[in-house]
Amino acid sequence: MAYDEILANRVREKFVELTNITEKEMMGGLTFMYNDKMCVGIIKDELMCRIDPTLHDMAIEKQGCRTMDFTKRPMKGYVMIEEIGMKSEKDFDYWINLALDYNKKAKSSKRPKKKPSH
Repeated sequence: MAYDEILANRVREKFVELTNITEKEMMGGLTFMYNDKMCVGIIKDELMCRIDPTLHDMAIEKQGCRTMDFTKRPMKGYVMIEEIGMKSEKDFDYWINLALDYNKKAKSSKRPKKKPSH
């Protein structure tokens, strides 16, 4: 199992009204890009959220949340939420909305296309 399909469907339901959402399989899971920016993802059975780095320390105090350290390097602004932290619809919405709020001001992770050299 690369990622939890039920969790992926929960995310899809939240994004159904949004335009400019794309899904990409990466990091052994599924990533939801919004406006060409990484927004949320699913790795195994956990939700990954890209949030405002200024809210990071507060976020990791919440039950079931920890700093993402996918490459063994903690990444401020990226959190992982295990099932206990998103069991209720209210908690799940909290994380999704935190990621969507930050997406408005997040920088695109899209690399600019290289200009051909002559």
